[in-house]
Amino acid sequence: MSRIKSFYIRLSKVRRELFVCLFLMVTTYCAYQQVGGHEFVTFDDGLYITENNRVQGGINLENTVWSFTTTHSSNWHPLTWISHMLDVSLFNMHPGSHHLVSLFFHLANSLLLFFVFRRMSADIWPSAFVAALFAIHPLHVESVAWVSERKDVLSTFFGMLALLSYGRYAKNGVRRSYISALLFFMLGLMAKPMLVTLPFVMLLLDYWPLCRLKSKKNLYGVSYVKTNISFFDLVIEKIPFFIITAASCIVTFYAQRNGGSVATLEVFPLGLRIGNAAIAYINYIAKMLYPVHLSAFYPHPYSLPMWQVAGAVLLLTLITWVCILTFKQRPYLLVGWLFYLGTLFPVIGLIQVGEQAMADRYTYIPLIGIFVMLAWGMHDLLDKWPHKERVVVFGAALLFPMLILTTWLQVRYWSDNIRFYEHMIKVTSNNYLAHYNLGEVLAEHGKRNEAIRHYIRTLRIKPGHVGALNNLGNALLIEGKSRQAIAHYTDALKLVPDDPEIHNNLGVALIQEGKLDQAIDHFIIALKIKPDYGEARKNLQLAMKR
Repeated sequence: MSRIKSFYIRLSKVRRELFVCLFLMVTTYCAYQQVGGHEFVTFDDGLYITENNRVQGGINLENTVWSFTTTHSSNWHPLTWISHMLDVSLFNMHPGSHHLVSLFFHLANSLLLFFVFRRMSADIWPSAFVAALFAIHPLHVESVAWVSERKDVLSTFFGMLALLSYGRYAKNGVRRSYISALLFFMLGLMAKPMLVTLPFVMLLLDYWPLCRLKSKKNLYGVSYVKTNISFFDLVIEKIPFFIITAASCIVTFYAQRNGGSVATLEVFPLGLRIGNAAIAYINYIAKMLYPVHLSAFYPHPYSLPMWQVAGAVLLLTLITWVCILTFKQRPYLLVGWLFYLGTLFPVIGLIQVGEQAMADRYTYIPLIGIFVMLAWGMHDLLDKWPHKERVVVFGAALLFPMLILTTWLQVRYWSDNIRFYEHMIKVTSNNYLAHYNLGEVLAEHGKRNEAIRHYIRTLRIKPGHVGALNNLGNALLIEGKSRQAIAHYTDALKLVPDDPEIHNNLGVALIQEGKLDQAIDHFIIALKIKPDYGEARKNLQLAMKR
């Protein structure tokens, strides 16, 4: 009789898990299905796919070797390159298929996240809630709807597999599971180094929900092979993970510094970085609670009001203090909070890579910590309510459709370049990058007057933007305004005197003004800088025949 009862209990658990999986698949598809009709955007998709000859060559031995040896795009992430190459081999350059592959990985990550906490905690509904928020929250749109961020979903896929394997190791002590976790961790780092904090995450999970520092059974009655393990033993156990983390940090810093992506302290002083980091921690939570005005690029400020910095530091301190005070009764609060703070730390801006103040894609993993705090917090809060089930159902029926709709609307802005950049300009201020990129797109569509307005706006926000000066000169030159074009080319060359393209463009403008000798000089300079510059050689020959 007990065997029959046990069988029905297991069957009931399987049914509930299947229901959760089906729910995650349906809601995620509803929120993101339109990406199958989206285009590539010029926001890094050229760097990764549309203008990358290696990727467009598809999977072969030479390109695979390149993916492991290059630091192109200021990163070392060979599995990301291989993933894009495989897409091209399978789907050619059809953008919708590339988008759907990213969606597949996001869905897989949501399912894996559910099973990670389901297996570690034995609580099905809080685990499902965490996975559902992860699957359909609007802040994750950037990681899913942007093909260039394949590295986010791919690295997280391996990260979730690593945590799943680690949970099995913690439960049964089988070395094979430990080795699997280590292998998946390495693969995740080879897709994106964001996973460097995973060993610290494992230590947090050791405390809760695995409860490996407690008695033979954890809070949910799950037995473990090792009992009363000391914190020191758990750290020793993670030494191989920490060694791999250190190696990944060194390689990543080298790649980003070599690529010129690491900003100097002269550009962004340390005090400004610390202040912006504190504000960013709070802003991410604010955007999680009220996900509006989301943008792919938030310009970094060059100064910050002290009251904002002080307020952010005070709020962070207060939340940390509350989590510490309640950690014995509600350990998930401290674990979730440290999960959020720790996993976001590598990209919070203390080592500034790029010019963004923050980025939605950086929350792809860190927000799991906040979701855990919310899920188990509500579970405890409603535990003694007489109508708990009705409250949960009503809350879910209200929350999830709102999130799906908001995510669906946010996904629309990634459909094409013009809509993408126009939205970015609308929801941010002084976004020179959006104006500049939109100007390039409009110029390609033959809308030169509109492009000129955006180049001018770029230069008002960021004087000395070389690309805007050059492109503005090009647009004016086509419009027959060669004298104005010469002025912009000359300003650009004062900033980058060794740019062969600008020398060539200035030569063309000087020809239109009848200044052949000066034009010839600039064509010669362009060829000295870049001897195989075919366009400059052709222009030089034409100028000398006149």
